[in-house]
Amino acid sequence: MDAPVVLLDGASLWFRSFHALPESLTAPDGRPVNAVRGFLDTIASLVRSHAPSRLVVCLDNDWRPAFRVAAIPSYKAHRVADPEAPAGGAEDVPDSLPPQVDMILDVLDAIGIATAGANGFEADDVLGTLAARETSDPVIVVSGDRDLLQVVADDPVPVRVLYVGRGLAKAELFGPAEVAARFGVPADRAGAAYAELALLRGDPSDGLPGVAGVGEKTASRLLLEHGSLAAVMAAAADPASSLAPGVRNKLTASVEYVEAAEKVVRVATDAPVLLSRPDELPAEPQDRHSLAELGHDYGIDNALARLLAALAANPARTG
Repeated sequence: MDAPVVLLDGASLWFRSFHALPESLTAPDGRPVNAVRGFLDTIASLVRSHAPSRLVVCLDNDWRPAFRVAAIPSYKAHRVADPEAPAGGAEDVPDSLPPQVDMILDVLDAIGIATAGANGFEADDVLGTLAARETSDPVIVVSGDRDLLQVVADDPVPVRVLYVGRGLAKAELFGPAEVAARFGVPADRAGAAYAELALLRGDPSDGLPGVAGVGEKTASRLLLEHGSLAAVMAAAADPASSLAPGVRNKLTASVEYVEAAEKVVRVATDAPVLLSRPDELPAEPQDRHSLAELGHDYGIDNALARLLAALAANPARTG
């Protein structure tokens, strides 16, 4: 099989690294580097296990885009430190994490690992766009966010999601068949149907209320019976359809929500993504001198050594 392109959900992974390792891991000057060390070890592990020829760390240029907030004002509202803050307001994250993100980006630049973002869009949209653009190599999207399961596909290239919500050691690889089996959605359009399932059931972690009275089991049954959200809503609008009156009433009462939520739940596949550099994964650092300085300043020499060893041994980039 061709070597894959690996797309990392940067914020999801360094947030999980931050919480997986203690803040007592510090640089010589006392700054926490737990997220830095964990994130670099995550990349090293992925390089060893999947041998990608290309890799991109995808960024949140706007973690709460205006177009999603305009559609559903409650979208991620509970994560904003100031409820009156504008759509681009700061997410409520640990104080010692943002400085570590800057460290991570400096290290990635010195190694020569590409990052990517899109103004006005979330990392999910960057991941979705890069996955949709790919026409030659298999794609592995790595995230702890189940929303990304909607990007799984078999054509034109296999797109799989490595879900690390329970940690990298317990990661699960999802394709269309696995998504259909796990969540009870139509197998012939499992990715799109997963997004529709999430829309119907709601997602409190993102401030999405869902259709009142419709949980995951009901949403699954509706999608399996009718094939798509559009067909479900058409059945709800048709008095002659087989929908039970209670479910019909819940759906017809939520028409405006369903229309608005489509803009929120579905990841963009046409975001204006910009890459910091070509996405080929280097076999050795692009700027060895700068990397050595960063390793010394941040006290991460061991983590860097593990990552550089993985890159050097990567069969997709050697020989």
